Amino acid sequence: GQPGPPWQQQPQAPQPSAFQQAAAPQQTAHGAPLGYTAAVELSSDRLLRSQPKQQRQQPRFQFGGKAAAAEKARKLEIIRTPVLSCYRIAVISLKGGVGKTTTTTALGATLASERQDKVIAIDANPDAGTLGRRVKRQTGATIRDLVTAIPHLRSYMDIRQFTSQDLNSGLEILANDVDPAVSTTFNDSDYRQVIDVLGRQYPIILTDSGTGLLYSAMRGVLDLADQLIIVSTPSVDGASSASTTLDWLSAHGYADLVQRSITVVSGVRETSKMIKVEDIVAHFQTRCRGVIVVPFDESLAAGAEVNLDMMRPKVREAYFELATLVGEDIIRAQQAAQQAGWQQQAHAGYPQPGGQPYADPQQQPYPQQAGQPAPGAPWAPQP
Repeated sequence: GQPGPPWQQQPQAPQPSAFQQAAAPQQTAHGAPLGYTAAVELSSDRLLRSQPKQQRQQPRFQFGGKAAAAEKARKLEIIRTPVLSCYRIAVISLKGGVGKTTTTTALGATLASERQDKVIAIDANPDAGTLGRRVKRQTGATIRDLVTAIPHLRSYMDIRQFTSQDLNSGLEILANDVDPAVSTTFNDSDYRQVIDVLGRQYPIILTDSGTGLLYSAMRGVLDLADQLIIVSTPSVDGASSASTTLDWLSAHGYADLVQRSITVVSGVRETSKMIKVEDIVAHFQTRCRGVIVVPFDESLAAGAEVNLDMMRPKVREAYFELATLVGEDIIRAQQAAQQAGWQQQAHAGYPQPGGQPYADPQQQPYPQQAGQPAPGAPWAPQP
């Protein structure tokens, strides 16, 4: 095959020519893929005055002695619940700039690092989403290129050429086009195809959706979501937009999803005297399954790559709590699958009525095709 373009640092396997055309990102006049120049020249290495310092994270089981350690261990066990059919999380908000992309990335990174599992976040924002800027890009390819290449995608390694992986947490990201004219063509059918292909390789998929509720792909985002996360800011317009989002969804057939949803109030400054955050929390507690308040964090507000080790311990703790709430719903989803009469499929790796995954030595929950490398090493699920 042809050598990969310079922005693709992954070693390239030879592929059919159709696949190479699909993987080539759209070019601009001077030969670089669209948006790539900005990504290089406006990188965090260049724009941040000082690189964020690694925060001193308290040892995981320290605070409050034995009881707190036991509680932390209990939550870790919940977060690490095995996923036996692909679990999909949609992060949405009617209002832009509320921390939706930050929430998607930080939650994805938390799940990936705690589970040691393959977790991917995809940018389904029709207006040139910025998810691709939250990890160091390893490829110029986008979700559009992946859609074009779907007929040629056979294995995890084929998909991996279109994703960038955060080396700290293991989270993978599938970026979007940075040209709004291009990205509007990403529609409902494309989204469903992408989820279908990724769902065979990744136990957990997070979708960073756009700000509207009526654009084409949003239908698929909501229809396929197991868990909805609504993001609000600690402001009057942020909270009322989030509440209106829930009203709209309840009125359009997603009441069950709303009832099980989680609200994240993002970027709360402890010093703010203006807003009664506890009233926002109380409001959403009556509407959702849980509310998580994420304190303001300088490293996240900079909009650069998300690194769990750079976050203030309180912020990291908030995302850990969010991951625990998600884990509780993964348990619910497994049990619902059982009750739906899936017991007869126990041999394929679904949970037995005790809630324990059925371990069949012949069968993995994500069956490998013969002769292919195990997906996601070194992030493969631990035995």
